[in-house]
Amino acid sequence: MSPIPSLTMNDGHPIPQLGFGVWNVPKEDTADVVASALKVGYRLIDGAYIYGNEAGLGAGVRQSGLSRDSVFITTKVWNSDQGKDKTRMSVERSLKAIGVDQLDLVLIHWPAPKQDLYVETWKALIGLREEGLIRSIGVSNFNADHLDRLIAETDVVPVVNQIEVNPKLQQAALCAANEARSIISQAWTPLGNGASFDEDPIRTIAERVGKSPAQVILRWHLQSGRVVIPRSSNAQRQAQNVDLFDFELTDAEMQAFKALEAGTRTGPDPLQFE
Repeated sequence: MSPIPSLTMNDGHPIPQLGFGVWNVPKEDTADVVASALKVGYRLIDGAYIYGNEAGLGAGVRQSGLSRDSVFITTKVWNSDQGKDKTRMSVERSLKAIGVDQLDLVLIHWPAPKQDLYVETWKALIGLREEGLIRSIGVSNFNADHLDRLIAETDVVPVVNQIEVNPKLQQAALCAANEARSIISQAWTPLGNGASFDEDPIRTIAERVGKSPAQVILRWHLQSGRVVIPRSSNAQRQAQNVDLFDFELTDAEMQAFKALEAGTRTGPDPLQFE
């Protein structure tokens, strides 16, 4: 398997372009699933406190036998933990649960705009980064106006904005807004729960390159310059989802994906979710 490439974030730190998400992985299975993912080549594990499996995430990293500095660990501050003091509590709780001294990346999980605490939460993350408890800080599910407010009030630009992106919800404008601010777009639910697997051009491309529809979609994300975090508890599919570096989509095939845009979400609208 080819090594997974990295992208350089705006703070100078690298992030693997392909990672593994642990959302919806049962906590009793998480250690084995994470160890399996690391065995087949993943080096970024994306978690969150609200997933309820941070202890298993850390156990899986240790079970893998890999050194701590070779695994990129992400977690997130949940909506009810926003605010100065609660943010510190959340990060310290995640450090303890995962069993590490520093987190590679911490994100604000949702803007939760009705609470109006995301700027205060961002300032708390800046402080925790300065203390060395976190290496890099970013956001998840933020719209362009949320990003601009953070930047205007703190002069600190998030390194990543993790958003829902898949063939049926491409979020081209938001991805462009991220890029214009030197923020990496990271795609969650990148396969869109398989809703476009049977669509052309995906099937046609899959036949041409001898890959699965899932592999074609993940390759589309990579060639679009995004970081992508698929999830599977099945070791065979884990290995398949990381086997993306021996083929490429043509420019015409990349363009053909645009016809699949439907504006349909699998998750909540960030403006409404609290």
